[in-house]
Amino acid sequence: MKKLILSVMAIALPGAIFAQLTDSTQRVVRMQGTVNFRDVGGYKTTDGRSVVWGKVFRSADVSRLTEQDLSVLEQKHIHTVIDFRGVKEAAVAPDHLLPHTDYQLCPAGSDSLPGMAQMVDMIKSGGNWLDQFYGNTTYLSARYKPLFQKLLVLPANESLMYHCTGGRDRTGMATALFLYVLGVPQSVIEADFTASNVYLLPMNNQMYSGLQKGTGLDEATIRKAMELKPELLHSLFNAIKNRYGTVDNFFEKELGIGAKERALLKEKYTI
Repeated sequence: MKKLILSVMAIALPGAIFAQLTDSTQRVVRMQGTVNFRDVGGYKTTDGRSVVWGKVFRSADVSRLTEQDLSVLEQKHIHTVIDFRGVKEAAVAPDHLLPHTDYQLCPAGSDSLPGMAQMVDMIKSGGNWLDQFYGNTTYLSARYKPLFQKLLVLPANESLMYHCTGGRDRTGMATALFLYVLGVPQSVIEADFTASNVYLLPMNNQMYSGLQKGTGLDEATIRKAMELKPELLHSLFNAIKNRYGTVDNFFEKELGIGAKERALLKEKYTI
């Protein structure tokens, strides 16, 4: 069955994305209380190194983790968690984590995200909030600087996990920035990013169905507006370049990651 599914994906998906999905048995952490929980390791960098496995993880909402899931966190030494949700999001569904977890909420920009009704209005009017969201650099520093500062000082025997609600947009941008600073090729970064379309398929289908009912638009139009695509990351990096000149300038000025810190991150998270 697994071979059949992979064969279908090979036909339906671009090569880079399919290649990313084929290692899902090692990359995806099967959890009872959440989805899209993934190891960010294993990717090759442009200088011939590889991102280490088992150190940095990404996920969707972790408020419903079971006791078995908590055992997985313990086995993987995940005692540091960054939450990109807004204050209201986090209050409604608090993270269920191991005792004494180093937890940090980074809500910058999240409490102003559009609700379903606003998204419906934007899609019906031909707008796309995702393009605007990825092209807005206002909150990047406050949202992501704590993550990179934690990565710099994370003990060698510890791991870190970050998440939002769906584990695709705010979490996807965090992953793109992390892999970029380690020297992972852009095509691979984009493949990891868009793979959430597959890993979140049941959740996405439910969202698309609700938007279809709210807008009266067809499924293809809804998917075009809401699915993750490489162009969203292009918007992110282009907006950074337009404001800071280079992505490296952004890292140094806003995230505290200059040449020295970049070298340390590569030493800690690549082999």
